[in-house]
Amino acid sequence: MFPLVSVVITTKNEEKNIENCLRSIKEQGYNNIEVIVVDNNSDDQTKEIAERYTDKVYDKGPERSAQRNYGMIDKSAGEYVMFVDADMILSPGLISNCVEFISQEKAVALHISEIVLGRNFWSRVRRFERSFYDGTAIDGARFFSKDKFVEVGGFDETMSGPEDWDIDKKIKQIGKIGLLPVGRENNTKDWPLINLIKDKGVNPHNYQSVVYHNESEFNLKKYLKKKNYYSRSFAIYINKWGKDDPDIKKQFGLKYRFFGVFLEAGKWRKLLGHPILTLGMYFLRGMVGVEFLLK
Repeated sequence: MFPLVSVVITTKNEEKNIENCLRSIKEQGYNNIEVIVVDNNSDDQTKEIAERYTDKVYDKGPERSAQRNYGMIDKSAGEYVMFVDADMILSPGLISNCVEFISQEKAVALHISEIVLGRNFWSRVRRFERSFYDGTAIDGARFFSKDKFVEVGGFDETMSGPEDWDIDKKIKQIGKIGLLPVGRENNTKDWPLINLIKDKGVNPHNYQSVVYHNESEFNLKKYLKKKNYYSRSFAIYINKWGKDDPDIKKQFGLKYRFFGVFLEAGKWRKLLGHPILTLGMYFLRGMVGVEFLLK
């Protein structure tokens, strides 16, 4: 039996990325997937490309929280709901592994490891940094039992940035969030997207059950601008849960964000093994911190 999984993609002028995302869903090898694209008034070919893969393409704004809720609550029919961004690619077999694991773990949501794509230095730094976020307070769940997602009210639409952290906190009040094991990929031999992943600096044979995030055109200025934009909702999030909340302290505290998350569970060894990437990572973290303080 294959329970229906609704995969919701939120878009805004994503004609460069959306087709690879949709192809990766089509190639999942899982027999019961509903693909929903919620677009925010794109003026490029995003919707036209999406309509080649699904008839469930909708317009909704003003921000990604509202788009996600519209797709995951109002338009989805699945027992499970999952959201991805248009510049993400699902590894083969990911959805079936999610369905199996969430049931085994008696969880209500899952964290899924994210592998950043790109060959340039900053993309490699981002890939290195992202490898430390494995079910930590910095992560956000991506795959949910729909009834539990609806029960907590979905994403808080007053936020655009920390809404991923917020939904995690709401979900943890009613159930368990599991971390999907990465494992090692064994079924990529005939995967149509294998060369794309390799061309962007990653060997897909090393990973099973991940989401690839295409940051191959990483631009430091745009990255900091995006972080600045997302930080505008931080006050709403902090006021909602309180500055003394344990997760808030980790997410915004210098001690955990700059040290704890990179040192815990023996992860400090990776820092020693990759000194150049470590320096680049701390430079990025520092720049993001400065942007937050200047705001």
